[in-house]
Amino acid sequence: MNSPEQQQKRPIRSFVLRQGRITIGQHAALERLWPIFGVDAAQDFNVVETFGRDAPLVLEIGFGNGESLAQMAMAAPEKDFLGIEVHRPGVGHLLLKVQELGLKNIRVFCADAVEVIGNRIPPNSLDRVQIFFPDPWHKKKHHKRRLVNAEFVALVEERLKPGGVLHCATDWGDYAGQMLKVLEGTVNLRNQAGQGCYGERPASRPLTKFEARGQRLGHGVWDLLFEKLGNFR
Repeated sequence: MNSPEQQQKRPIRSFVLRQGRITIGQHAALERLWPIFGVDAAQDFNVVETFGRDAPLVLEIGFGNGESLAQMAMAAPEKDFLGIEVHRPGVGHLLLKVQELGLKNIRVFCADAVEVIGNRIPPNSLDRVQIFFPDPWHKKKHHKRRLVNAEFVALVEERLKPGGVLHCATDWGDYAGQMLKVLEGTVNLRNQAGQGCYGERPASRPLTKFEARGQRLGHGVWDLLFEKLGNFR
């Protein structure tokens, strides 16, 4: 059993690693396509070496099954897309979609986003960071697990280029309020919609089936787009 000191040092995770069912196709995709599109989270990451070119780089954190990430990559071949997802079935599903669409501008981490961003992504290297519908951890006692907190956003802001954008979206009103407070309290980030306001969903963010169903039922969705100001480092 861990001592109280060890328990205190254990990081709070924004996810629970569930061993969900993985299909035969997803498993085969991981075996066959990971060597091509996967990125080792234990190795140093170099953008140009990874993609073979120097292009605008978009990072999506927690892409789920990867459907919307694949759509964005297909719609913007001039950009490179880097995805981070901790659940293997979702990674396998995305790899199948990458193969189906013949995409060349996607690479994937299967790891904890906090560790990847903190240890592998260089400062001032990202043109855009996307966090769409992260786990809301709706019970108050679990709010400490929410990914979008002051410490994490400060880490992301360091990785954005000046002029780069952090785009968050959620369908939980209280989480939206927390996000807004955290983002507006972060040095060097400016709310593109204006102080205290939420933004409109840009055309670049695909409307998911889940989101469309929620809209039909009258559920709200909040988009927050914050731009990094000039480089003060």
